[in-house]
Amino acid sequence: MASEQSATSIADFEKSLDELEKLVRDLEQGELSLEQSLSAFERGVKLTRECQQALKSAEQRVEQLVQTSDGTLETRPFLPDDAD
Repeated sequence: MASEQSATSIADFEKSLDELEKLVRDLEQGELSLEQSLSAFERGVKLTRECQQALKSAEQRVEQLVQTSDGTLETRPFLPDDAD
């Protein structure tokens, strides 16, 4: 069930990212009316926040596999500042 949820969240993230990229292209072309541009911008802000939240959530789930001094393997949370 967790992997199903993970696959769904990855698909949602990718869908949101694709939509965000399309919005940026549309805005860059400069052919939208002011109202359409504002609406696209607002949608883009919402999508950006959703994507950032999804990335933060994924980052919290990442673990690293480390070998202990006695040769066994164990997992521990990944901390970006780890310099092992």
